[in-house]
Amino acid sequence: MSFPERLSPYQPAALAILRIITALLFIEHGTQKVFGFPPAPYAITTLFFVAGIIELVGGILVLLGLFTRPIAFLLSGEMAIAYFMVHMQIDFFPANNQGDGAILFCFIFLFLVFAGPGSWALGNRQRQSQPIRPQA
Repeated sequence: MSFPERLSPYQPAALAILRIITALLFIEHGTQKVFGFPPAPYAITTLFFVAGIIELVGGILVLLGLFTRPIAFLLSGEMAIAYFMVHMQIDFFPANNQGDGAILFCFIFLFLVFAGPGSWALGNRQRQSQPIRPQA
């Protein structure tokens, strides 16, 4: 058995770890905009506050693995908008405009839209508890 084949059984857990760590990092950006912790190095406008609410609530839902696909789609779009509205205005290159994080969040969330939450998601428990109905 090859090395990649031996790793395959761990794919759902690795996906869950990616989802959880990404959500924890994302929640931090939401708390920064909503609660001022950690202190933001920029002024919090109404638009940033609304983005913070989306990041906080969406991050918590992704962390728990609830409604992961639709929420990840929303968050991916938010990060794309954030990149073009904020970071792209500073400079074209992500290394210069500090937009690396927005791009990474955008594509990790987009990946979660297609891959799902992995294991350890509360959404998986909801699906398992639904009764199986026979098809007519």
